[in-house]
Amino acid sequence: MNRRRIALVGLGMAVTPHAKSLADLQDRVEVVWAMSRSEERRAAFAAHFPFPTTGDLERIAADRSISAVGVLTPPNTHLEIVEKLAKSGKHILLEKPLDITTKRAQALVAAGAGVKIAVCLQHRFRAAAEWLGAILAADGLGKIVACSTRIPLWRPQTYYNEPGRGVKARDGGGVLITQGIHTLDLMLSLAGPVEEVCGYAVTSAVHRMETEDLACAAVRFANGAVGIIEATTAAYPGGEALIDFIGTKGTAALAGTALSVQWHDGRREDMAAESFGGGGADPMAFPHDHHLAVWRDFLDAIDGNKEPRVTAKEALKVHKLIDALLAAGESGGKVKVANSE
Repeated sequence: MNRRRIALVGLGMAVTPHAKSLADLQDRVEVVWAMSRSEERRAAFAAHFPFPTTGDLERIAADRSISAVGVLTPPNTHLEIVEKLAKSGKHILLEKPLDITTKRAQALVAAGAGVKIAVCLQHRFRAAAEWLGAILAADGLGKIVACSTRIPLWRPQTYYNEPGRGVKARDGGGVLITQGIHTLDLMLSLAGPVEEVCGYAVTSAVHRMETEDLACAAVRFANGAVGIIEATTAAYPGGEALIDFIGTKGTAALAGTALSVQWHDGRREDMAAESFGGGGADPMAFPHDHHLAVWRDFLDAIDGNKEPRVTAKEALKVHKLIDALLAAGESGGKVKVANSE
């Protein structure tokens, strides 16, 4: 099999698990370029990875031998980069979120209609999440009456002191779109769409930042289930995200990469945690296993001419939920989630 020629665009904090994944996939890919406009970032990247570097995005877009690109730049750059790369026929693996607003995210989906776009929402690829998904699909917990999600993360003030962090103009928001998006996307993939929310989204006294570092909401799902969502980066020292299900036949608790399922008939099954990390002060303190799974799925989608598991259109769902959570926080009332738009 000929190796697929790949480029990376963006060499900031998010690049390490992607670069490690591509190193593991060297039998399938050749990394032609790793691009950043920052000479300092190119030098730092080159000190750890053997891939050639460049500061020229046009060079990547114009190279017809490059068939796929990983885009790891700040969210406010995604639309324009996707437009450029998709126009040149390149498939794209895009770091979350799609962009800083749902309007720009929708434009990105439209711009990438002619190529494959996979979004790096890697929590869906955890073994415990996949097992729980199979249980739910087989009606193993019966009718779901409640689903609640808690995301107790910690980021010190130094994290937000970096220019652009937690700022709408670059990141699009705070804890919901930057950190919580992974678990909220996983929740939606397991429980189905949320129909209505009410709650609060605030900047706590723990941080000095523009956007929310604490959100609490009550939610009602389209299937009639109810629950709560709590997401924060103010919960020192940080912990695993938790998604709880209550069904008519039993309950399930997905805590990070661990799962516990208990049925009314006394049966219990558990899956031990694969790993822990990313919940505390170092957001990149986790293995790259699930990024590797995202890349494999993306390459399989290109090779098999099929859709990746998390497409750009699929990722719009969590953006619309986040919009509703923030709108409810501003209005103090109930807000419908724009699932049909």
